[in-house]
Amino acid sequence: MAEFSDFRSDTVTRPTKNMRKAMAEAVVGDDVLGDDPTVNKLESMVAKIMGKEAALYVPSGTMANSITVKVWTNELDEVIVEAKSHIYNMESTHMTFIARVTPRPIHSDRGAMDPEEVERNIRMPSVYIPRTSLICIENTHNAWSGAVVPIENIRAIRKIADEHGIRLHIDGARIFNASHASGIPVKEYAALADSLMFCLSKGLSAPVGSVMVGPQDFIDYARRVRKVLGGGMRQVGILAAAGIVALEEMVDRLKEDHERAKQLAFAIAGLPGIALNPEYIQTNIIIFDFNHPRLSTPEFLSKLKEEGILALASTGPIRFVVHKDIGDKDIDRAISAFNKILA
Repeated sequence: MAEFSDFRSDTVTRPTKNMRKAMAEAVVGDDVLGDDPTVNKLESMVAKIMGKEAALYVPSGTMANSITVKVWTNELDEVIVEAKSHIYNMESTHMTFIARVTPRPIHSDRGAMDPEEVERNIRMPSVYIPRTSLICIENTHNAWSGAVVPIENIRAIRKIADEHGIRLHIDGARIFNASHASGIPVKEYAALADSLMFCLSKGLSAPVGSVMVGPQDFIDYARRVRKVLGGGMRQVGILAAAGIVALEEMVDRLKEDHERAKQLAFAIAGLPGIALNPEYIQTNIIIFDFNHPRLSTPEFLSKLKEEGILALASTGPIRFVVHKDIGDKDIDRAISAFNKILA
């Protein structure tokens, strides 16, 4: 099999040797019964890192967001989301299917919603109109090239949420990326939210899992909803062990991903067909429009694959994501391929 430099996502990372060792040696119990010591250790560790009362380990970020919306809302409510957010566009409409609430998308400046616009879209219920009960913020913002939502923006929206008695949830799948790029501890972001979730299986390289945090009563109910959704796992300490290693060993090296992503972005920004402002690349995701006189997007991706480079595109922009399995040689390989194909 050919060896590829895989830029498709930071979900393609493989567990480290230390993770595999920890998984093999993990002490386990039945987590549904609450007695898996490794899961309990992970959840306690995360609650402390985030400064919240409690945490819950779940199979995926989508499940974490699904549970959160279900817990914080009632059927027929409305949830304010950013228009390009993952929770609105990429999570199989769980808001309408599971929580039975309506998303209300708002446009933004690279993921940062205008607080005044948020307030204008808060609605009181009537026979015609749903009640706004939750605001969701994504940080970093996937579809905006991993943009960091400024903490001042989150503070302003938090103030509005408090004034209207509305909960605020942060989809922080890559919150540690936001923290490294901004210099703001994750605990400060979490303090502004009623709940927050993050993924262990993206840039932190664990094979499976996300963790959600919030008040104890929120997590108690979330645990029940997790069970209803089929997310109650048994000797899952085998997986949680990798999450512990991820938090202990992988967080600080995220800055390497950011540096390599910026290097790649600045190297390709001026090439024919690529519409990219490299100054917008703050973390590990590069998204750019492609309009080349000779090549369509599928043709370009095919030629990249011939050069050993894997990337993603749907019907729109092309996406490159840098992660711990991408090293300096992979960046050099990608830059060489771009120049060879587009020059």
